[in-house]
Amino acid sequence: MGLLSDLFRRKDINRRIEELRDKNRAVLIDVRDADEFRRGHIPGAINIPADSIDSIGGKVKDKDAPIYAYCLSGARSGRAAAALKAMGYTDVTNIGGINRYKGDLEK
Repeated sequence: MGLLSDLFRRKDINRRIEELRDKNRAVLIDVRDADEFRRGHIPGAINIPADSIDSIGGKVKDKDAPIYAYCLSGARSGRAAAALKAMGYTDVTNIGGINRYKGDLEK
Protein backbone atom coordinates (compact mmCIF):
# COMPACT_ATOMS: atom_id res chain seq x y z
CA MET A 1 0.00 0.00 0.00
CA GLY A 2 1.50 3.30 -1.04
CA LEU A 3 1.27 6.74 0.47
CA LEU A 4 -1.26 7.93 -2.10
CA SER A 5 -3.63 5.04 -1.54
CA ASP A 6 -3.30 5.65 2.20
CA LEU A 7 -4.14 9.34 1.75
CA PHE A 8 -7.23 8.79 -0.35
CA ARG A 9 -8.73 5.81 1.46
CA ARG A 10 -11.32 6.83 4.07
CA LYS A 11 -10.31 5.92 7.58
CA ASP A 12 -12.57 5.36 10.50
CA ILE A 13 -10.65 7.17 13.23
CA ASN A 14 -13.24 6.15 15.83
CA ARG A 15 -12.78 2.43 15.13
CA ARG A 16 -9.01 2.84 15.14
CA ILE A 17 -9.07 4.61 18.54
CA GLU A 18 -10.99 1.67 20.01
CA GLU A 19 -8.52 -0.73 18.39
CA LEU A 20 -5.51 1.06 19.89
CA ARG A 21 -7.04 1.00 23.36
CA ASP A 22 -6.85 -2.80 23.16
CA LYS A 23 -3.14 -2.87 22.28
CA ASN A 24 -0.36 -2.84 24.84
CA ARG A 25 2.37 -0.26 24.27
CA ALA A 26 0.28 1.55 21.65
CA VAL A 27 1.14 5.22 21.14
CA LEU A 28 -1.31 7.79 19.79
CA ILE A 29 0.43 10.71 18.09
CA ASP A 30 -1.21 13.97 17.10
CA VAL A 31 0.99 15.47 14.37
CA ARG A 32 -0.80 18.83 14.24
CA ASP A 33 1.03 21.92 15.47
CA ALA A 34 1.13 22.78 19.17
CA ASP A 35 -1.65 25.40 18.95
CA GLU A 36 -4.01 22.95 17.26
CA PHE A 37 -3.18 20.33 19.89
CA ARG A 38 -3.91 22.77 22.75
CA ARG A 39 -7.31 23.62 21.28
CA GLY A 40 -8.35 19.98 21.62
CA HIS A 41 -6.92 16.52 21.04
CA ILE A 42 -7.91 12.89 21.48
CA PRO A 43 -7.36 11.85 25.12
CA GLY A 44 -4.06 10.07 25.60
CA ALA A 45 -2.42 11.54 22.50
CA ILE A 46 1.05 13.00 22.55
CA ASN A 47 1.91 15.92 20.31
CA ILE A 48 4.77 15.56 17.87
CA PRO A 49 4.18 18.06 15.05
CA ALA A 50 4.69 16.65 11.55
CA ASP A 51 7.48 19.10 10.82
CA SER A 52 9.48 17.73 13.78
CA ILE A 53 8.54 14.05 13.52
CA ASP A 54 12.23 13.17 13.50
CA SER A 55 12.28 14.05 17.23
CA ILE A 56 10.07 11.06 18.04
CA GLY A 57 13.03 9.03 19.34
CA GLY A 58 12.93 11.05 22.55
CA LYS A 59 9.35 9.96 23.25
CA VAL A 60 9.00 6.59 21.53
CA LYS A 61 12.12 4.50 21.77
CA ASP A 62 10.53 1.12 20.93
CA LYS A 63 10.53 0.94 17.14
CA ASP A 64 8.14 -2.03 17.26
CA ALA A 65 5.47 -0.29 19.37
CA PRO A 66 2.14 0.21 17.58
CA ILE A 67 1.93 3.88 16.58
CA TYR A 68 -1.31 5.53 15.49
CA ALA A 69 -0.92 8.96 13.90
CA TYR A 70 -3.61 11.54 13.18
CA CYS A 71 -3.92 15.19 12.19
CA LEU A 72 -6.87 17.33 11.08
CA SER A 73 -7.72 15.58 7.81
CA GLY A 74 -5.25 12.70 7.44
CA ALA A 75 -2.77 14.28 5.01
CA ARG A 76 -0.07 15.33 7.49
CA SER A 77 -0.44 12.09 9.42
CA GLY A 78 0.02 10.18 6.16
CA ARG A 79 3.30 11.97 5.51
CA ALA A 80 4.35 11.50 9.15
CA ALA A 81 3.52 7.77 9.01
CA ALA A 82 5.67 7.38 5.89
CA ALA A 83 8.54 9.24 7.60
CA LEU A 84 8.25 7.04 10.70
CA LYS A 85 8.38 3.89 8.58
CA ALA A 86 11.46 5.25 6.80
CA MET A 87 13.04 5.82 10.24
CA GLY A 88 12.54 2.14 11.08
CA TYR A 89 9.28 2.15 13.05
CA THR A 90 7.58 -1.09 12.10
CA ASP A 91 3.92 -0.77 13.18
CA VAL A 92 2.68 2.65 12.08
CA THR A 93 -0.92 3.42 11.11
CA ASN A 94 -2.32 6.67 9.78
CA ILE A 95 -5.78 6.75 11.34
CA GLY A 96 -6.90 9.88 9.50
CA GLY A 97 -8.29 13.15 10.72
CA ILE A 98 -9.62 14.36 14.03
CA ASN A 99 -12.30 16.17 12.01
CA ARG A 100 -14.13 12.80 11.91
CA TYR A 101 -13.59 11.90 15.56
CA LYS A 102 -16.84 11.59 17.51
CA GLY A 103 -15.48 11.34 21.05
CA ASP A 104 -14.72 14.01 23.60
CA LEU A 105 -11.58 16.09 23.19
CA GLU A 106 -9.07 16.85 25.90
CA LYS A 107 -7.75 20.39 26.31
